[in-house]
Amino acid sequence: MTPQNLTPEAMLAKLVGFDSVVGRPNAPIVEFIRDWLAGWGVHAHVLPGPEGDRANLFATIGPADRPGYVLSGHLDVVPANEPGWQGDPFTLREDAGRLIGRGACDMKGFVAAALSIVPDLLAMDLQAPIHLALSYDEEAGCRGVPHLLSALPGLCAPPAGAIIGEPSGLTPVLAHKGKSAIRLVATGKPGHSSRPDLGANAIHALVPALTAAAAQAKALQSGAQDARFLPSWSSLQIGTVSGGQALNIIPEAATAQIEARAIAGVDPFDLLAPVIAAAKAAGVETRILASYPALALDPGHPLADLMAQLAGETPLGAVSYGTEAGLFQAAGIAAIICGPGDIDRAHKPEEYLTRNELHATCALMQRLGESLRA
Repeated sequence: MTPQNLTPEAMLAKLVGFDSVVGRPNAPIVEFIRDWLAGWGVHAHVLPGPEGDRANLFATIGPADRPGYVLSGHLDVVPANEPGWQGDPFTLREDAGRLIGRGACDMKGFVAAALSIVPDLLAMDLQAPIHLALSYDEEAGCRGVPHLLSALPGLCAPPAGAIIGEPSGLTPVLAHKGKSAIRLVATGKPGHSSRPDLGANAIHALVPALTAAAAQAKALQSGAQDARFLPSWSSLQIGTVSGGQALNIIPEAATAQIEARAIAGVDPFDLLAPVIAAAKAAGVETRILASYPALALDPGHPLADLMAQLAGETPLGAVSYGTEAGLFQAAGIAAIICGPGDIDRAHKPEEYLTRNELHATCALMQRLGESLRA
């Protein structure tokens, strides 16, 4: 196969062209990346998830038997159904230096940069490897990357660190909160509201758990604090409640979605314990939607020092959004966030990454490669 050299912009256009929406099969984008890497002699491990129709991808440039660094990104994007798009969200277009398309910022720009510099990395004769770890369904609560991490011991030596390329303005970030989310599902018995004795109200069944959630949310405000975060405490909220058909019909079904966000050192799932206990006592089913741990990298860690040098920026203490970084850390791999763009552009119409941001990301990765060559 003849290697195909793609500019960062061309690579981003290729990636944006795949409508790899979260929760859907992702074979087309995974196969494209696998085949493109194969053209350069780089073998990519395609790691199917338990869903059977989507996969993670892992590839190594350099000696896999030595500790190196992971460039980590997710291939899935949120849906692009918003009316504010000025063109096809899955066709990259440029306007005054802005590269516009779904996922351009979150986070196919980082992936495009990593892929486009593979030929440069191959020419560097790296003495320690750079790995590409590309996951699925991050937008659904980091569902794909745990399967990649479980396979990692058989693919390479324990990495010295992982760089998670979520949008941070290319400023290294040391910490973020963890998150767990659940759905409560109550089942009742319908009937006319004039005869509640003959039915069972599903909405009423939710009330104990919702009450417990509200009480826990208030209690957390005076609990453990971490000044790096805004707010400085762990939080909990009821996000959605739905059920019922009409005022005079006893609700047969009702659901609620509740999330907890935890400061470093606190298990976000533990924060939901009072809610889950109240739901169980009321006969309400609990389904886990997502769960990932907080990230907390010591400011004095060698990875923090390395990224400060590569980025030319003092690491930021914390951000409010969550990433896969906490899962890398939980797997014993030091992790840090550093990627192009601004998180405020993500999940919105006309999402974009600037041409300058894309090239700055390539330059940072090339500096990483230079630090690992003979």
